[in-house]
Amino acid sequence: MNKYLEVSSEVKAALEAGKPVVALESTIISHGMPYPQNVETALLVERTIRDNGAVPATVAIIGGRLKAGLSEAEIEYLGKKGRGVAKASRRDLPVLVAKGMDGATTVTTTMIIAAMAGIRVFATGGIGGVHRGAETTMDISADLEELAQTPVMVICAGAKSILDLGLTLEYLETKGVPVIGYGTEELPAFYTRRSGFKVDYRLDSPEELAAAFRAKLEMGLRGGMLVTNPIPEEYSMDPEVIGAAIDKAVREAKEQGIHGKETTPFLLARIKDITGGDSLASNIQLVLNNARLAARTAAALSR
Repeated sequence: MNKYLEVSSEVKAALEAGKPVVALESTIISHGMPYPQNVETALLVERTIRDNGAVPATVAIIGGRLKAGLSEAEIEYLGKKGRGVAKASRRDLPVLVAKGMDGATTVTTTMIIAAMAGIRVFATGGIGGVHRGAETTMDISADLEELAQTPVMVICAGAKSILDLGLTLEYLETKGVPVIGYGTEELPAFYTRRSGFKVDYRLDSPEELAAAFRAKLEMGLRGGMLVTNPIPEEYSMDPEVIGAAIDKAVREAKEQGIHGKETTPFLLARIKDITGGDSLASNIQLVLNNARLAARTAAALSR
């Protein structure tokens, strides 16, 4: 066991017994929503995973410890502290750990810590990717590199629609990451079910997802697998409405000189404001939808 890693007793017992476990990120708690909605949502996601037959393992860095499985008090702590918690990517881990600091884990760091703990399935909202204008800014999320090297299945609602989705898919193809559409042949675009871009394969059941990932692991192939699960139809937003909101938010980010790891939180907050909160409601529902699928897939994988 990594000396910096702390696995909760519940998660450790589940892993030792071969029971299904699903990792969850903590950036959505500290940086994704206001308090107390962030804590309420995090606990609801955990409950959804339990209701679907798996054990939740929310991941974070607290006091320099890499944590797989948080208590309610720790989730409350992260929620109240909010943006006072560092948004931690791979590059941040050594300093945060050495200095005994707190960190909210992104997709990248959640994958890293989940893999250390032996957790194979991770549910999130959407992954990062190639940002618009990356041909000049080189703004490409570390999530894509992590998917290329860390053996965790990531279940999401596609790449965030603030990104260049075509270039994101090209990057994943270059890195050899399978992009699976759950019940769809088209890449979902986070707030909406369709993007106009094709995924690599369509699979239609948790058992099929588990079989594909098991085969990948048993062949010793590097990296993870990306499962894109469309937002439920009743919560999907009008593509024109969300598209206009994204364009406006992107323009404002450029005007204000927002860049790097501050870009996504800024854009999501502005989109929420522009859409009158509709995007936040959709965000919560798609995370719950991904949690249900992740729990069922983890159960199939553990069998």
